[in-house]
Amino acid sequence: MVVKGGSFLINEPDSKNSFTPEDFTDEQKMIGKTAENFVEGEVAPLLERLEAQEQGLMRQCLEKAGELGLLSADIAEEYEGMGLDKISSIIITEKIVKGGAFSLAQGAHTGIGSLPIVFYGNEEQKKKYLPGLASGEKIAAYCLTEPGSGSDALAAKTKAVLSDDGKYYTINGTKQYITNAGMADVFVTYAKVDGDKFTGFIIDRDLEGVSLGAEEKKMGIKGSSTRSVILDDVKVPVENVLGEVGKGHIIAFNILNIGRYKLAGGTMGAAKVAIEEAVNYALERQQFNTPIANFGLIREKIAKMATMTYVSESMVYKTAGLIDESLAQVDMKAEDAGVKTSNAIAEYAIECSINKVHGSEVLDFVADEAVQIHGGYGYTSEYPVERIYRDSRINRIFEGTNEINRLLIPATLLRKAMKGELPLLQEAQKVGKEIMEMMPEQPGDGLLEVEKKKLAMAKKILLMTAGVAAQKFGTDLKDQQQILGNLADIIIEVFAMECALARAEKNCSDENDLKVKMTRYYCNLTFPKIEGWAKQILAATETGDTLRTQLVALRKLTRFDPENLVEQAEGIAAEIIEAKKYTC
Repeated sequence: MVVKGGSFLINEPDSKNSFTPEDFTDEQKMIGKTAENFVEGEVAPLLERLEAQEQGLMRQCLEKAGELGLLSADIAEEYEGMGLDKISSIIITEKIVKGGAFSLAQGAHTGIGSLPIVFYGNEEQKKKYLPGLASGEKIAAYCLTEPGSGSDALAAKTKAVLSDDGKYYTINGTKQYITNAGMADVFVTYAKVDGDKFTGFIIDRDLEGVSLGAEEKKMGIKGSSTRSVILDDVKVPVENVLGEVGKGHIIAFNILNIGRYKLAGGTMGAAKVAIEEAVNYALERQQFNTPIANFGLIREKIAKMATMTYVSESMVYKTAGLIDESLAQVDMKAEDAGVKTSNAIAEYAIECSINKVHGSEVLDFVADEAVQIHGGYGYTSEYPVERIYRDSRINRIFEGTNEINRLLIPATLLRKAMKGELPLLQEAQKVGKEIMEMMPEQPGDGLLEVEKKKLAMAKKILLMTAGVAAQKFGTDLKDQQQILGNLADIIIEVFAMECALARAEKNCSDENDLKVKMTRYYCNLTFPKIEGWAKQILAATETGDTLRTQLVALRKLTRFDPENLVEQAEGIAAEIIEAKKYTC
């Protein structure tokens, strides 16, 4: 059976059926190696020239990637693509990040640029556009954001009017911050037909009335093209309507789910690169006649950087496994296979948002600490971490800001609960009664038993606090953004802990395995945060004796002895420093 999105909050962990990087097939490993070799051999030597936006160079790199099949993982073989599974696709995304801004151009082209046509294009549109997109002959861009509408995409002002003869739409409007705009041949664009029917269109660059603004001067990702796309009385043939008139929001939001999930794969890969740079610098740099890699506070940084990246990696590939299992139920030869594929991915919209928020914030943390380890040198362009630091910041804004995603996570869960897809409310009521009768109980002595207990308690904390907030505010809970944000943070960390535990439990039998060490360390770092967010939710919901009663109940769920985090960090750092890179 396909696992329901969000069900990790109420189901028992299933480590046996969780996909992990240790499950990669030989073919998937080979695909990853091909992507890595291509970037190291063909793109990395050109990074400075790409950063300077040398005319035509980025396109040349994309065309070479197309020759190796690195642009066509998600395009079916019948349209000259590779038709790979989503795990292979995300492996390519992870490995391509060593190419700096190239990875952004490649990701925008293969993801949000091409996938709307893959999933929602009709047969004629697929035959016309997908072979060229697969090879790199055509480059795609995705045009959703406007000067007055970012996160609120449906507030777009771009307008489309059908001609009297019904042969074309005249489109007027401006799209802003469009990645790949300067070299794109195909723009997947959204406009409101008659001013109110939000609709997707495929617009060719050579249509009269299509023009571009100047290149944006950006903090990071400087090598990528980011421009406005200006549509001035552009006549778009009716055959280029993508999907149905008035149903563009379905395309836009489902494509964003995929964009969020793929972004997490990229941030995880970039974090690995940053760790390698930081560790090698720490081994080379000497202060007080010893490498700074021997200093306790530097070792603690390395331990946290590696642990958080391990957890992000575990989340990304568990989600990839869930998506592939869901897609296995889709008849890929059916006429509506594309739409059903998109819907199968949308089942995990919650997990996609979780991955996006967690992955982007992990990379920001890792990049920041990598600069700190480099000291003053990290602030100069002489070292790669300076670029990694600048490039990282956009990820918390891309594909819906992290604030928007934090609101989407609990909102989507509540919507599933109201539809009867997840019995969250019933489980919350059950936990409320259970806590009142709960007695202290010691975890077992098996591998990671304490951490499993913390995960179980974290789920109860989430259900308890969500239940209290829902009972207090009812339908007005949607307006309590700070409470929703705290709930989202707990949900994110519950998923993170579960993915890390599942991976370690599936692949390890020894306390000294690095995966076990990092799982334990992460749970110990995270559980106090969950307790803190829960207290904030309760304090924002109740007062007086009621609040005190709720806090007593919360303490029943948070009774754990403190552990030696210094020793745990040292054990992790020693292995990462010995390997001179991220390893697990």
